[in-house]
Amino acid sequence: MAIFDGLADHEVDRIKNTGTHLTLPANWSPISEKTAADKAYIILGGEASVRRKGEEVATIGAGDIFGEGGIVNKKLRNASIVTTTKVEAIHFTREQLTELRDGIPAFADALDRTVQDRQAQ
Repeated sequence: MAIFDGLADHEVDRIKNTGTHLTLPANWSPISEKTAADKAYIILGGEASVRRKGEEVATIGAGDIFGEGGIVNKKLRNASIVTTTKVEAIHFTREQLTELRDGIPAFADALDRTVQDRQAQ
């Protein structure tokens, strides 16, 4: 389920306009396992690998968010992310993600569902 599913257009616009749009090169790791949770990203295009202890556990792409779990749960990262293609993404600081979570209930619900689904895997 894409993070924007079920959100109103004005909510999606607010989210997209809050973060910083970036292009991440292929084979780059914006998030490393066992580090502090200080940022999150929503992928707009491209793909990335989710790795735990060096083993790929999932592939993520457009519409997926990563880095949110550590922020929501206030814990260290439980996986590393490595881009497998060039990735167009929106970068959020912890503060920006918290502000959006507090201000857009449907986004908070989507974040919580994503975190729960990933913990179940």
